[in-house]
Amino acid sequence: MNATIFVTDDEPAIRSALVKRLSRRQHRVAAFESGEALLQALDHEVPDLMLLDVKMPGISGLDALKTCRVKAPFALVIMLTAYGTVQDAVEAMKLGAYDFVIKTVDLDGMEQVLDRALELLALRRRVTFQTEQALDEYGIDHLIADSPVMKSLLAQIREVALNPKSTVLMLGETGTGKEFVARVLHHNGSRAANPFIGVNCTAIPRDLFESELFGYERGAFTGAHQRKLGLLDRSEGGTLFLDEIGDLDLAMQAKLLRVLQERTFRRLGGTTDIAADFRLIAATNRDLKKEIASGAFREDLFFRLNVVALEMPPLRHRTEDIFPLCMKALLHYGKEFGKEVTEIDAEARGLLERYQYPGNIRELQNIIERATIFCNGRTLTIGVLPRELRDQTKQTATSVIHPDGQVIRVEMQVGKHTLGDIEDSIIEEALRLADYNKSLAAKQLGLTRFALDRRLKKIKKDD
Repeated sequence: MNATIFVTDDEPAIRSALVKRLSRRQHRVAAFESGEALLQALDHEVPDLMLLDVKMPGISGLDALKTCRVKAPFALVIMLTAYGTVQDAVEAMKLGAYDFVIKTVDLDGMEQVLDRALELLALRRRVTFQTEQALDEYGIDHLIADSPVMKSLLAQIREVALNPKSTVLMLGETGTGKEFVARVLHHNGSRAANPFIGVNCTAIPRDLFESELFGYERGAFTGAHQRKLGLLDRSEGGTLFLDEIGDLDLAMQAKLLRVLQERTFRRLGGTTDIAADFRLIAATNRDLKKEIASGAFREDLFFRLNVVALEMPPLRHRTEDIFPLCMKALLHYGKEFGKEVTEIDAEARGLLERYQYPGNIRELQNIIERATIFCNGRTLTIGVLPRELRDQTKQTATSVIHPDGQVIRVEMQVGKHTLGDIEDSIIEEALRLADYNKSLAAKQLGLTRFALDRRLKKIKKDD
């Protein structure tokens, strides 16, 4: 990397040699003959790295270092001296110096120290960039929440993000954004500077999951040639996200429960307990209460996980959010593919808002990605949408959740839908909401079971 470096030394020959060597490596270098000149320069510019002589007339290097830590707290400082002593080195390190180098005629030893310092600076830049990107992508204010159900969920997310210790259980269908919200919780809390470690419990074979979670010591089993840190080690101070936790076998559920109870773990082959400081966020699309009843999930683990439960609504229950989500995806894929697709026409918007999205947000993103690829103008039209959307002409009713309960919303396109289409669509949506329990759907529609069956036969015949 190219860095801005300040060199301060009262010896002109040393100062000149350092400037030439650093300039040849394409760094931007400024040189100063005294501590006073350096501190004045810091009022106008802060460098990435400083090379600072210990022994100088006037303000000494150690005294200048004290002020440098205030004016440029993130700059690395390498102390230089021709009369190195252990006492000077210890004092410099206490004051926050990065390293201490003894000056020689050929500046022997400088290159290695400089390279290490530049590597650290490059790492800091990458971490800062990634952190800023994450904060931008996962900022709470960037969550789309125009629907009543999402507004309610957003209020919960804001509260939970402020509590970095509470275990969170994310519930909802596949594709509803459970991992995305888990990352929002992480990046908007006090653990944001630490790791977010996410793993799908179904992606790791059962016989390997324990070693992946806990890690292992050298010699723990055949093939364990060196220590390996597990997910618990890697998530120290941060967040561990276990997706599809309902698929863990009972033996691993018991071991995870112990970690949550004791807040310690032991690597495979290890003999000491290790303190565990992480927030657990678990997610599942299963009904864990049914899993408990069938003996497939431990009730005590469920209670440990269910400290805070956040339920992600399916997209069909948050229709007010569909168009904003489409526009967000459109801008993203337009930028990715180098296309200026900035609008969605009214007909395409109507289809997108009426579609049921069995794959939820993930499916919506795939639809917009495909449409952006085939779109040739600035406006996305119905012609580039998938067939399943264009063939849903009879779909006129969608359901949304309001504070007073579920509401079926009807949209009729004049000249395209008939009264029969509207009735059929309401019946189909009521059936879906009743989980296809005909007796319940009939009751909610104010019909007898016989009347509902008669209408369903007519729908089937018309199809």
